[in-house]
Amino acid sequence: MVELKTANELARMRVTGGFVAEVLAELRTKAQIGVNLLELEAIVRERIRQRGAVSCYWDYAPSFGRGPFRNTICLSVNDAVLHGLPFDYTLRDGDVLSMDLAVSIDGWVADSATTVIVGTPDAEDARLVRATEEALEAAIAVCLPGNRIGDISAAIAGVAHAAGYPVNLEFGGHGLGRTMHEDPHIANAGRAGRGYRLQPGLTIAIEPWFARGTDRVVTAEDGWTIRSADGSRTAHSEHTVAITEAGPQVLTRIG
Repeated sequence: MVELKTANELARMRVTGGFVAEVLAELRTKAQIGVNLLELEAIVRERIRQRGAVSCYWDYAPSFGRGPFRNTICLSVNDAVLHGLPFDYTLRDGDVLSMDLAVSIDGWVADSATTVIVGTPDAEDARLVRATEEALEAAIAVCLPGNRIGDISAAIAGVAHAAGYPVNLEFGGHGLGRTMHEDPHIANAGRAGRGYRLQPGLTIAIEPWFARGTDRVVTAEDGWTIRSADGSRTAHSEHTVAITEAGPQVLTRIG
């Protein structure tokens, strides 16, 4: 069931979104050569504790994971792109790190992800990261009342295909609000003009993610981390967006 939010509820989600954005911005500066993934996890855990927020990942146990998830952020390195389980790994020059954070504050959720290249960027990795960011912006631009979910999906796929990247349909965006995952599902490819009609008050997480060489994924031995099936590098960008009469509002963007 799709739940439309009031202006007051959107304001409360914006508070959560601001916190998520601030934590991810801090992590972007901390993700340096020689930093361990568990150090980044510890930072997030402490920020959540200080704010009195609640991690949406802690004790998360969906059907596709080997639950419960006992960390506060997903950290996915290189060929890993989604649900990366933080582990004892020290970042190296050229690593591609995707960071996905979802928290709840006073009962309202926001979800966002960003990808950084540690140290010296490989040109093709940088191109991949830019493609996910451009796909996200293209998707946000069509988040207008009267448009449909298919318009969002088509916008993402259009950027991916223009850049030469295949698109996986198993994992995509989703509604959110009182919980991390709500209706509707938002595939990263689809037909414009199809699907649920966007209405003011709808809040969704849009999350294009691509791999350089494949649209197929595999689950790592930890039971959580999703990797590209061919071992190619990956990237992931995500924002929480509200549909309003005045146009799309990005709730997880600083400024």
